Amino acid sequence: MRPRRFLLKPFPGEGNPAGLTIGGSIGRRADTLSILYEVRGDLSKVLIPAAADAPRRQDRLWEETCLELFLGTEVSGEYWELNLSPAGHWNVYRFTRYREGMREETAIPSLPFEVRRDPEALILAAEIGVGRIVPADKDLGATVAAVIGTTDGGKSHWAPVHPASRPDFHRRDGFALILSAVYPPFGS
Repeated sequence: MRPRRFLLKPFPGEGNPAGLTIGGSIGRRADTLSILYEVRGDLSKVLIPAAADAPRRQDRLWEETCLELFLGTEVSGEYWELNLSPAGHWNVYRFTRYREGMREETAIPSLPFEVRRDPEALILAAEIGVGRIVPADKDLGATVAAVIGTTDGGKSHWAPVHPASRPDFHRRDGFALILSAVYPPFGS
């Protein structure tokens, strides 16, 4: 499947003091999800955690600048939250339904990704094996999101759509991207 472009918007009223644009692309081929985030703007105003010597699974990454992905299938209330820190730390959580039953998803024991930084861009790219949590023949609903901390102590929440009166990436009506199950051709 060709990757689909996305563009995130800050939650209304939270502002954008760093003049950021956050976009990228996401695509799926059977049990692999490819995602690319591009954060561009005055990054000197963004709190970006330093690169970790030994990236690992870590809780509460959303309390700092963090790029996120939420995935769920249509036939179930179950969904997953993936957190990717620019420091290299990560986590994947499974929820049984809206904000309930949160636990670490042990079916994904590691989540390697690449981070590239320069003064005006933060690029994060990942290939995520989702076959351990979702069968390859199931379409996925997804939302791509970001939490951005700023040097002035502010925080903004970014998503393609904001369907509630407060920031909430967990709402299924925000899972606006549909990533279809794609089968390889016969004989491949």
